[in-house]
Amino acid sequence: MKQPRICIFGEVLFDHFPDGKRVLGGAPFNVAWHLQAFGLAPRFISRVGADAEGRSVLDAMRDWGMDTQSVQVDERLPTGRVSVSIVDNEPAYDIVADCAYDAIEPAPPPLPPDALLYHGSLAIRAADSRATLDALSRQTVSGSIFLDVNLRLPWWDRQTVMARVRAADWVKLNCAELDLLAPDQVGSSTQAQDFLAVNNLQGLIVTLGAEGAQAFTKDGSSYLARPGGDVAIVDTVGAGDAFTAVTILGITSGWPLSLTLERAQLFASQIVGQRGATVSDPAFYRPLLAAWEINATTGE
Repeated sequence: MKQPRICIFGEVLFDHFPDGKRVLGGAPFNVAWHLQAFGLAPRFISRVGADAEGRSVLDAMRDWGMDTQSVQVDERLPTGRVSVSIVDNEPAYDIVADCAYDAIEPAPPPLPPDALLYHGSLAIRAADSRATLDALSRQTVSGSIFLDVNLRLPWWDRQTVMARVRAADWVKLNCAELDLLAPDQVGSSTQAQDFLAVNNLQGLIVTLGAEGAQAFTKDGSSYLARPGGDVAIVDTVGAGDAFTAVTILGITSGWPLSLTLERAQLFASQIVGQRGATVSDPAFYRPLLAAWEINATTGE
């Protein structure tokens, strides 16, 4: 099976933690980072400021072996920033407005027609980036679109997000986000299946926090993956992004969906044992690369 090119669209930013630590992140960037480690060489389409943090983003990408050609530099807007606080092991976010990733512009080269295009819901808060995503989506003629819902007040509205859901093939969200997007079906035993059917999705993945995750497919199948054993939690920032990265790896590699979910859950459980959303040590990935028989080269 030919593996499609993976294109990741959206924000890159720095998470600033209460202890003063600064960690490179942003859901699309985190997904792209992990996919690079798993050998898929994603094309990351984003925008940073012409500032020290923007230079740090590009340097980190080069050190990790990532292609920086589709990361634009904005002379006016700063690199994205989020202040993170941890309350009862759950992250809370203060997301700064008017950042460089809000102004991503169309830029060559075009996407391959069979590309898998990933995007979240934060980078579409601004009209410029939203228009660019529209243009990219039209290029995926025979490919697929993976929407990773990440609802952060006040940066979303139901009408805008639901338009993206209807344009997607795969959608991943958590159970609280499903309730927000399908309020008329809250409490229904068929809520997820109905949401998939109404929006004509190929697949829907609902993460359940400590209970794991469940996937539903167009053919009526469903799969459940639960965390195995005790999970040592440092913080949960980026756990969902880790789950998404392995889900995309599984989809594009042709793994059975049940196996994909199990591996995605395993990787997410490992990430919550780290501070921040990404890991810059290639050794962290080696056991999984070996176990999953993946040949990959990171920025070691």
